[in-house]
Amino acid sequence: MSASDYDAELDARGLFCPEPVMMLHNRINDVEPGGILRVVATDPSTTRDIPRFCQFLGHELVSHQESDDLFIYLIRRAE
Repeated sequence: MSASDYDAELDARGLFCPEPVMMLHNRINDVEPGGILRVVATDPSTTRDIPRFCQFLGHELVSHQESDDLFIYLIRRAE
């Protein structure tokens, strides 16, 4: 995945619930509607919290990958 695949990034590595989602709530507003935010986290609770965040606020969870101890999400901001 290259930087051209997303418009902005949130590095939430080393943070624990609820910090990643709180930061996501602020950072998604920096992305234009329809734009993609890449989130990188190390907290396993993000596998539950980020999909719920997207569902609740109408954002699209484009992809979710787990690699070693990293959780990587691509989120399309709602229009």
